[in-house]
Amino acid sequence: MPSPTNGSTKALPTAGTAAILADAAQSRKPAVSKRDVLYAETLKFFFQPVAKLLFEDESVSEVMINGAKEIYVERKGKVERAAGVQFPDDAALAAAVRNLAEFVDRHVDASSPTMDARLPEPFKYRVNVIAPPISRVGLCVTIRKFKENNWDLNTLIQFGSLTPMAAEYMELMVKTHHNVMVSGGTGSGKTSLLNALSAAIADTERVIVIEDSSELRLLKPHVVYLEARPAGPDGKGAVTIRDCFVNSLRMRPNRIIVGEIRRGEALDLIQSMLSGHDGALSTVHASTPLLALTRLETLCLMNDVGLPVYVARAQVGSAIHTIIQVSRFPDGSRRVREISEVIGLGPDDKYVMRPIFKFAQTGFGDDGKILGELRWTGEVSRFAEELQESRAMLKALYHCEIRDTGGIWGMA
Repeated sequence: MPSPTNGSTKALPTAGTAAILADAAQSRKPAVSKRDVLYAETLKFFFQPVAKLLFEDESVSEVMINGAKEIYVERKGKVERAAGVQFPDDAALAAAVRNLAEFVDRHVDASSPTMDARLPEPFKYRVNVIAPPISRVGLCVTIRKFKENNWDLNTLIQFGSLTPMAAEYMELMVKTHHNVMVSGGTGSGKTSLLNALSAAIADTERVIVIEDSSELRLLKPHVVYLEARPAGPDGKGAVTIRDCFVNSLRMRPNRIIVGEIRRGEALDLIQSMLSGHDGALSTVHASTPLLALTRLETLCLMNDVGLPVYVARAQVGSAIHTIIQVSRFPDGSRRVREISEVIGLGPDDKYVMRPIFKFAQTGFGDDGKILGELRWTGEVSRFAEELQESRAMLKALYHCEIRDTGGIWGMA
């Protein structure tokens, strides 16, 4: 195959590709085709300067290419320069992007300078490309590596992200079909937590998962994954999150999980919660639980229905039961910072919230790691009695163990 820079012929690198294909073969994904094998080798060839970072270095979660000569990576929550790693020139990087775009039936040029895509299975990468003239430093490529951690709440307890008491609360909120929103910034662990929460869903439930770029992998037997699709080069064929959501309501779901709320589909989700489709799980970009509600309200107003502000606020305040705030701390760790319940609207038409758990920092370790834990605030959960009464019923109904830390939320 010709080199992306000088036209010479060389053997395609194969290190790491076999691991990708073997992993896919052992999973429940579709069989790997010859086209997939060829693409894996081609992808490694064109992205050879960063191939080890992408395919072999498991400590790297994200690769950020700011032009041919400037490459950064994220390791353990911290961003650092990839020393000595660069593309030969801008032409080599452009050839790599062109090859990547062609495989996902997209193109990147001055007339269409952005691309956001998930690479087909079995490749666990989400790619964002921004080209000149939007980018002033040349082609910018951000590649996020999906890790199939298969984490549950017990795993997060072991990592120190949760306490058993908080995990009990979250588990019961999911099992009893309350509407839970995970809030946090970019790279704070929202998707990982959403995956862990989904482990509390009963195996008997039919779950519809809707995402822009498919990242969630629920370890449940009856899951349907829907993925939005951008318009093609001719401007046709787009399928939005809202399109997927409207159709999901006709698919007899027990639960609907939306990977991330970004636009006017917020109103559709909120109204579905109020009309009987409870037990919803989703994420939203916000830095506090209160700002999460405010952002949801704003996104509802972006819908073309023309909803009055007060109505949007009232619906958000009624539909969402609990907000779990996750954060990436300065030491690179990702933890649950706060769990708050939504009480509704107060006399002044502002959101009323009740913090049930908050992270309390106790100091720093010898390695610079932040020490602390997620502590119960002493506030009584508005759902405490309901959740306690549901415990025995859930054990009998689902024949499963329900976490019990000995009485919490004011119900000791």
